[in-house]
Amino acid sequence: MKAVSKVTVKGQVLIPGELRKRHHIEPGSQVRFFEYGDVLCIMAVVKEPVDAAWGALPGGDSLTEELLKERAKDFADA
Repeated sequence: MKAVSKVTVKGQVLIPGELRKRHHIEPGSQVRFFEYGDVLCIMAVVKEPVDAAWGALPGGDSLTEELLKERAKDFADA
């Protein structure tokens, strides 16, 4: 998505609604600014990175659960 916004006298910039929704930016949210050469980037600050990543990977047994099942099977086969 491409968007253009004007900077106010106070230095404020409006973030388009579609981008605010997509990146979960709500009133009171914090954003971080970065410079890469002459490029200015903005990034939403995630309060709890673990909560934000929850559900990003496919579900299933944890590695511990898989290991316990494997060990139980090995024990039963012995």
